[in-house]
Amino acid sequence: MTAETVAEAVPSSSTLSQNKSAAAADAAAAAKAASGLPHVQCIARARIPTVQGPDIFLHLYQNDRDNKEHLAIVFGEDIRSRSLFRKHAGETQEARMIRGAYVGKLYPGRTSADVDEKQGLSLQFDEKDGSLVVEPSTTWCEQETLVRIHSECYTGETAWSARCDCGEQFDRAGKLMAVDHEGDIKGGNGHGVIVYLRQEGRGIGLGEKLKAYNLQDLGADTVQANLLLKHPVDARDFSIGRAILIDLGISQVRLLTNNPDKVAQVEQPPFLHCVERVPMVPLSWSGNHSEGIHSKEIDGYLRTKIERMGHLLQQPLTLHTAPTDPKTAAI
Repeated sequence: MTAETVAEAVPSSSTLSQNKSAAAADAAAAAKAASGLPHVQCIARARIPTVQGPDIFLHLYQNDRDNKEHLAIVFGEDIRSRSLFRKHAGETQEARMIRGAYVGKLYPGRTSADVDEKQGLSLQFDEKDGSLVVEPSTTWCEQETLVRIHSECYTGETAWSARCDCGEQFDRAGKLMAVDHEGDIKGGNGHGVIVYLRQEGRGIGLGEKLKAYNLQDLGADTVQANLLLKHPVDARDFSIGRAILIDLGISQVRLLTNNPDKVAQVEQPPFLHCVERVPMVPLSWSGNHSEGIHSKEIDGYLRTKIERMGHLLQQPLTLHTAPTDPKTAAI
């Protein structure tokens, strides 16, 4: 298949009172339902020691939109899931600790999920509905939280693929949330959230993604390959990601992305606001060209995302002379 054939085939203050807290929660739930957001439920959370330095808390979510288990990788013990921490009728403290609804850290002999005696931490709950009570003066909701909404990429994260920069973006996001500019761990455990959505291949699945790779080797670019397989250019849906961020109590987001469509989809007034887009420049395109992924495939892939998908990324001068017309370029 030639590039010409491909081109012809593709169309161009003080703690809230319990009553007020319950009323606010009910109002928020009603507004959320009216917004059309999916319902998400965090069913488990666990501490993961990492090579980045700080521990992270891995949250596993179920939802009513699909049958996939999506994840939230949370840097910072103060970011807590509302659905996870809500008390269940008849639930023991041990059961709460086992599913991860505890404050502080677990240690042998600990008996209460709601109180960490070693660290002097405790949680408060609404007596009416068992929801977590948050003090407005200290809530993380009022902070601008660094966030990456990341779609699953088996090839880039596990199979060392040089066709994309997904694995590099994932690692880079973790480092930015873990340490500050001086290399010190932020707040003891870092701060930020990576929402990991099971949307392999921009939503078309791994099998179709591999077919798209074969089409790319035959002369198509990443956009043309999807269209030739009768798929949308981008089939991803970020509404579950929005719902997860809201469940985590986050409202002000600094979003790590080059994708303006993702920024638009993440916005969910009055719950969620993207206050800043933080660019993710490929390491091989940054000042230190010895780092990052170097291949003709990734340069072509990134160029296509800029020129045909509107990604906000500046090409290096060395790529400006490369052919970019889809009628003449085999990317």
